[in-house]
Amino acid sequence: MRIKILFYLLALFLTALGAGLFCYIHRAGGDGTSVYLMEGAIVFILIYLVVFYRRVVRPMNAISNGMELLREQDFSSRLSPVGQYEADRMVNIFNRMMDQLKNERLRLREQNHFLDLLIQASPMGVIITTLDDEVSQLNPVALKMLGVTSEEIIGKRLEQINTPLATELAAIPKESATVVRLNDASIYKCSRSYFIDRGFKHPFFLIERMTEEVIRAEKRAYEKVIRMIAHEVNNTTAGITSTLDTVEQALSTEPGMDDICQVMHICTERCYSMSRFITRFADVVKIPEPTLRPASLNELATGCTRFMEGLCNDHNIRLHLETAADVQTVNLDASLFEQVLVNILKNAVESIGNIPDDGRQGQITVRTFAPAGIEVIDNGPGISKEVETKLFTPFFSTKPHGQGIGLIFIREVLTRHGCTFSLRTGDDGLTRFRILFGS
Repeated sequence: MRIKILFYLLALFLTALGAGLFCYIHRAGGDGTSVYLMEGAIVFILIYLVVFYRRVVRPMNAISNGMELLREQDFSSRLSPVGQYEADRMVNIFNRMMDQLKNERLRLREQNHFLDLLIQASPMGVIITTLDDEVSQLNPVALKMLGVTSEEIIGKRLEQINTPLATELAAIPKESATVVRLNDASIYKCSRSYFIDRGFKHPFFLIERMTEEVIRAEKRAYEKVIRMIAHEVNNTTAGITSTLDTVEQALSTEPGMDDICQVMHICTERCYSMSRFITRFADVVKIPEPTLRPASLNELATGCTRFMEGLCNDHNIRLHLETAADVQTVNLDASLFEQVLVNILKNAVESIGNIPDDGRQGQITVRTFAPAGIEVIDNGPGISKEVETKLFTPFFSTKPHGQGIGLIFIREVLTRHGCTFSLRTGDDGLTRFRILFGS
């Protein structure tokens, strides 16, 4: 723009100079030849200015327009030729550069759009963080795994999110992977890595749900072991008890054999006890498929609460029931689900029985809530963070004589009902076993 102004100033100056000389010669009384020469000089100046404009000013204007297009990132506009060889070469080069920039920009945009669609549709959870470890992007699967909304997590660090999975993710060292077990029997393989963008490392997390695969593998393993042990133990105890009964009956008629008969009777009972013990393990792998029928959670909660009142009274535990009127009807196997609730309540009673005698009364609350959920709350000693991750591991138990099959039974039944569930002790010191249908 400055060159254009300077050109106009130059044109005005030369025109004024030519006009001034013409007037001067005309007043000085110059002859006709001088006047004609002066007029020719003025015409030459005007022609020169036109040529100068086409050769210099217009190409410079084209270059200036091109710079404006680049500054505004307008890759769709092009420059027109100006009729000057050198300038037109620059215009052609500029237009080709703009075509390449436009095509590259479209390619990158399509690639980024494709990657965004891929991330959104990925069956794995993807969480991308900023350089300050604040969550900047995550896909729907990650939101579902974390159990939060995007508004609750975007712009925050993972350790600020009050969910078990977020806490575990925040503790993963950089550029490493680990398998995480949560208090709802969920198992995830979590990886923490980074990608390079504009010379900076951007951390991200990959979360792969492995619950079904691990549970199937565990089940195949302990089913085979349990069937083999049950088969061998039952066959052996059957032969031993038969022999002991026969010998006991034969010796019972002999004098002075009462002590021996009593010992043999105790051994027989011990064999029967061992058989029942193994049978309980075998029952875990023979859980029938649920027969789903519409049922009321409020009615099931009421029935199980009344059934367990006697046991709670024996342990001086106050059992309370809270039912919500807007709880939806759900499809479940009433017989299997009642066994689940009875097991949960029995575990709560046994947990409260371990409270030190400090004057507190044990309390258990069975509560239903909308849209379709139920939870059992107790004020027992609680569950430590170390124990939480092992609760639904096969044959793990915190009881001195526990077999570790109660929670496995609960897990199997609830999984077959398509429920989500969790068992944890909150910050208020209360332990909650929470079951939710339809999620």
